[in-house]
This record gives sequence, C-alpha cells and structure tokens, in this order.
Amino acid sequence: MPATPRAGALVELEIDDIAHGGEGVGRVDGKAHFVSGVVPGETVVGRIAKDGGSWARAELVEVRTPSPDRIDPRCPHATRCGGCQWQHATYDAQLAWKRNTVVSQLQHIGKIAEPPVRDVVAPGPPFGYRNRMDFKVHGGRPAMHRARSHEMVPLEVCELLDPKLAAVFGRLGDLEGVSQFVLRAATNTDDTLMIVSGDIPDHAADWRVPLAQEQGKTITGLAGAARITEEIDGTKFRITGNTFFQNNSHGAAVLVELVRSALQPEAMDTLLDAYAGVGLFGGGLAGDVGRVIAVESNRVAAADLQHNLKKVGIDHRVIRGKMESVGGHLDEYADLAVADPPRTGLGEAGIAAVTATSPRRLAYVSCDPASLARDAALLADEGYQLTEVTPVDMFPQTFHIEAVATFALV
Repeated sequence: MPATPRAGALVELEIDDIAHGGEGVGRVDGKAHFVSGVVPGETVVGRIAKDGGSWARAELVEVRTPSPDRIDPRCPHATRCGGCQWQHATYDAQLAWKRNTVVSQLQHIGKIAEPPVRDVVAPGPPFGYRNRMDFKVHGGRPAMHRARSHEMVPLEVCELLDPKLAAVFGRLGDLEGVSQFVLRAATNTDDTLMIVSGDIPDHAADWRVPLAQEQGKTITGLAGAARITEEIDGTKFRITGNTFFQNNSHGAAVLVELVRSALQPEAMDTLLDAYAGVGLFGGGLAGDVGRVIAVESNRVAAADLQHNLKKVGIDHRVIRGKMESVGGHLDEYADLAVADPPRTGLGEAGIAAVTATSPRRLAYVSCDPASLARDAALLADEGYQLTEVTPVDMFPQTFHIEAVATFALV
C-alpha cells in the first residue's frame, strides 16, 4: 500500500462527507483526512497539519473543483474567525448536513438502524440571530479565537449578532483595558445588556447600552439591575447577568412548541423540568400542565426560575441542586419530564434521576447528537422508546445543532 502523506505534505482529496465537528472528509488509501472550509463533492488540495495515525487533519490550500453549494462568505472574517465554520456553503446544504449528522450519530453510537429523524427546522434568519455573544479583547478590538488555535482574530463586524447588538458593536471604539465582554439582547423586547470584565472605558456612555461589570464571579449593574427580560410566545422570562438562555430567541419558541408536541401534556399533569435554567420549558408549558417541579443548580438561574414560574402563576416547586443528585430523591410523582442537559448529555446518573418516577413521556432537548445517541441507547435499556427527533438550527453558519427527541415509556 502506498505511504500516506506526512505532516507538511500536499495532498489532493475528493470530499465525500461532513464529519460531526463540521469538517469535510476525504480519504487517501482509506485513511480519513479532515479539512475545514470544504463542501462534499469538491476536489481540493490540502496541506497536512497533523497526522493522527489512523486519521489526518489538513489545511485547505486550493479548491480545484468547486461544488454548486459553495458561495462567498458574507463576513470578511469568516475564513479566520472560529465563530463560524460554514459561511462558504448555501443554507440548504447546511441544513442537509445537520440532519445527516443527527442520523449518523444515532446509527453509529445509538445503534438505531433507522432513526426517526425529521427535517431540520430553520426557526429564523440565518444571520443576525444571536441574542448573546461572548468576546475577548485583543489590541483594543473585539476578538475571537481562530478555530483550533490560541490565535486571536480581531473583528470589525460580526454578522451573527442580533441587530440591536450589531448596533452596539459598531459603537464600541477602542476597548483598551477591557479583557472580555458579553453582549446580550432580548430579541422580542427592547432590552440589551453589556457585561464588561476589566476597566470601563471613559467613552462607555457612547455605547448607549446598559452596563454591568464582572469581577470574579460577581456581576454588578452600573445603572440598574444587570438583567434583561425576554418574551417567548407571550411568556416573559427574567434573565440575570450571565445566566444561560437559548442564544436564538426564534429557536427558543420552536423548542417550546416541539417539547409541547413531544409531551402531549394534560391539564392535571405534573411536569419535571430538569436542568431548568430560568424556566423556558416549565414557564412555556405553564398553561398546559397543573404543576411544575423544576431543578436547577446555578444560584442566579434558580432565583430567576423562581421569579419566572411565580409570574406565570403555575403551581410549582423549585429545587436548587444538581439533577443527578436530587432527582432520585423526589418525594412526588412527575407524569412528564423535559430535560435540557449540557453538551455532555444525561449519562447514566442523569437518566436515572430524570426517569426515577417513570414519567410516561420524556422530551430530551439536546445540543450534541453524539451524547443524545449514547443516551438514547441507555434510555432504551430503561424502557423508553425513541419515537421522533426534530433537529432545530439554532446556530446557522456553524456545525452546532439542537434537537428535540421524544421518548415514550413502553
């Protein structure tokens, strides 16, 4: 067998797939080579950057035969900034790749021969959708890391920002003394917030945005409370400081509707909202169930959660703690459960906690197809059948994909 190219060598590749991490895949003598910035169907030249033995990673040098799905990126930083991976591809192609990724992970990791995966839902615009972005500062400018690198890429624009945040971004000027900052907006209200780590520049009033300062783990509002209020499908949610909320408000509304469809709630049901955050699902489904038991470990998020559930008027109980620890000790029965775990998924401990009261249906909101696939296999062992998966494109121009999976107790 011919020797495969070593680090630094040029190699011609026929790209035939997109891997879970967003890179294209081409093969040399059966060995997978991963390349960013390519489209399946293309012939490209890459330079080997890393030889991993059974695989290699290459940097794109030339596209010799472009795909009809290749387009010019909208953002001038797209080829260097690590925030986006797919601006070089049509949006239809991106949606197809994401569905294929979910199917592939459920097949290979979850061992499900024919996964019940629907088409990807595109909930809103493919640009200008992010209601939160976190930036470093480099040379007095907003910056993000280059993909797989510690190199900082200073930015003049960010095409993903909600229009309200894009306007603030354009007014920032010199950020000398700022180490990093967070921009937050409520897409469906007028609220905005900027959280600064480091010094507050003298010209900060020119930004025309409510400010907060982060020192260690403490965030202090410099004029009023450091929070915003977002409205999703008629329900308002208080979101304080850095507290987690879905970064795409259009997508958040879709997730609530998909969870409602997955659970098929009845008026007297008790809903377990696991990894509840500020209560998107417990609050969003408050009109569909009789009671909500919500579990959240973060102190600030739990306070917002309590406030938000009280505001919607649902009979509720908020438990502050890790779901894996408290779930098995609940002293009341949950008819239904929704779980929105971190990227690592539920795992054995999370599954045991969420299913402790044997809810008849479980809506699993996943931000990683691989952990979803692993957990689908574990849930099957507990008697829960996967009946449907709907991917939702919460992060256009990137390889990240959210999905709502429906499990029924059989």
